[in-house]
Amino acid sequence: MNPNQGIYDARQLGRPKMLILGVQHMFAMFGATVLVPALTGLSVSATLLFAGLGTLLFHFLTKGMVPAFLGSSFAFIGGYQAIAPMLTDSNGNAVANTEMLPYACFGVMLAGLMYVLLSALFRIFGTKRVMRYFPPIVTGPIIICIGLTLSSTAISNCRTNWAIALIAIAIVVGCNIWGKGMVKILPILLGVIVSYVVALVTGAVDFSGVASAAWFGIPLNPKAMGLFAIDGSPAFISAVLTIVPIALATMMEHIGDIASISATVGKNYIRDPGLNRTLLGDGLATSMAGLFGGPANTTYGENTGVLALTKIYDPLVIRIAAVFAIVLSFSPKFDAVINSIPAGIIGGISFVLYGMISAIGVRNVVENQVDFTNSRNLIIAAVILVCALGFNSVGGLSFVVAGVTINLSGLAIAAIAGILLNAILPGKDYEFGSDLQGDTSVNFKV
Repeated sequence: MNPNQGIYDARQLGRPKMLILGVQHMFAMFGATVLVPALTGLSVSATLLFAGLGTLLFHFLTKGMVPAFLGSSFAFIGGYQAIAPMLTDSNGNAVANTEMLPYACFGVMLAGLMYVLLSALFRIFGTKRVMRYFPPIVTGPIIICIGLTLSSTAISNCRTNWAIALIAIAIVVGCNIWGKGMVKILPILLGVIVSYVVALVTGAVDFSGVASAAWFGIPLNPKAMGLFAIDGSPAFISAVLTIVPIALATMMEHIGDIASISATVGKNYIRDPGLNRTLLGDGLATSMAGLFGGPANTTYGENTGVLALTKIYDPLVIRIAAVFAIVLSFSPKFDAVINSIPAGIIGGISFVLYGMISAIGVRNVVENQVDFTNSRNLIIAAVILVCALGFNSVGGLSFVVAGVTINLSGLAIAAIAGILLNAILPGKDYEFGSDLQGDTSVNFKV
């Protein structure tokens, strides 16, 4: 790609085309963003609201320079399921765990503050000094484990209707492999739409909640706000210790995404506005969402794909998409439509998605040429994998401190163990980046 062929000022295209481009970016993020509340019990409306507001906040803090959209992060789904697992009503439908969701959301709020802390460290000590504590041998296996620990949930949902689940899987795979243009950019959305139509025809969709839902309403859900979970209870402490460590992996994902956007657009956003600003924007957007009942945010690769496809690099188009998301969040009827999606479809989509999360972790290790003939690297990866999967299979690790029972998830234990081993064991062989001052093609992608 020759970045000189791109358009950096979309106003030259006229307002109608700018609006269409904004809608296109909204649809690019849409399928994955609304899937997160479907899997966690959070409000779709609140999710869209804070995706839009978070994106605008990110653009404000990055001086309006970076064409990135912030949508729901899948990495925290395991944390939500550990703290606030979905419940089942009398009809066998999945419902939100409203008692525990605020604790999970508060954990997400604190995870966002981890970004703020890392942002400050980048500003004070520089990128290379900080990143040496989060090499691919730590972040790669953690990302692999995020997908693997979620895999059983995907199978459980698929089992409710394997026929519809297999249709969803086939559409997503087909669009990814053989799709052209926007079809290749929107595999999740198309997978949901096609399988949903099949479910409608076969009578597998319950529309009762859609008919009774209002067209307009306030998107905030008080029953999920992390704001109301600050009570110092064992559930509060467990939520913090379970969810906050997940940020160690997602922060590395953020750095990879910014590098990818830089390479796509032809501008070095790692240098200007700098990782300290992009991390600050992503972190504060996540904290804001968690505080008011939304999921954690992350920079979306789907929208980076749209940038590469259209070669329209103006961040203004992304901000238009954010405004559209905010407007759509004020429709409870739309929220009800999303909640009517059968579990089989959710299972089929997540079947592929969770596997792709693990595959991204494998790619992170491969692309960074991690040497597994080095016993040090082998030990770190082995400990991370066993901690994450082993402790997850037994419900985590519980212990009592000052009369308070604390539960650490397998992912939390794995992240802590990996970082400590990397810091303690001799023989580090990883150097972050090759030329952060001018090379936009340096590969940090997670």
